[in-house]
Amino acid sequence: MKLRINQQERSFEVDPQMPLMWLLRDELGLTGTKFGCGMGLCGACTVHIDGKAVRSCITPVSSVTGEVTTIEGLSADGNHPLQVSWRELNVPQCGYCQPGQIMNAAALLAANAKPSDQEIVEAMSGNICRCGCYQRIFAAIKSAAQEA
Repeated sequence: MKLRINQQERSFEVDPQMPLMWLLRDELGLTGTKFGCGMGLCGACTVHIDGKAVRSCITPVSSVTGEVTTIEGLSADGNHPLQVSWRELNVPQCGYCQPGQIMNAAALLAANAKPSDQEIVEAMSGNICRCGCYQRIFAAIKSAAQEA
């Protein structure tokens, strides 16, 4: 099986029903994608497939037909506008959910560079932060959107 992940063609032999998250983490060592609930409900495992946010814990590798981007592939130097605003606003507390939060927000801003407050709330509603950093997450998305 071959997939394009973070702009690199990758080949591997795995069960086609293996969730993409486990391929990324266990087979490829891309541990920025986090395991949260295993049911696609919390968003910790969010990656992009062809620019769209997907929950990798419930996405079998056999269903992936496009370019996969993980948090490691979002920006080679960690200076994507969202990553910058996350740092500047000290968004994370524990940080566990943050890669999924950033990937979900990146898909939002790619589709809508200047989202309204309500659009941000709606787009991010499926990503859970156990530490309750929602206000800082919202502020970082607004900041990144203004920089774009």
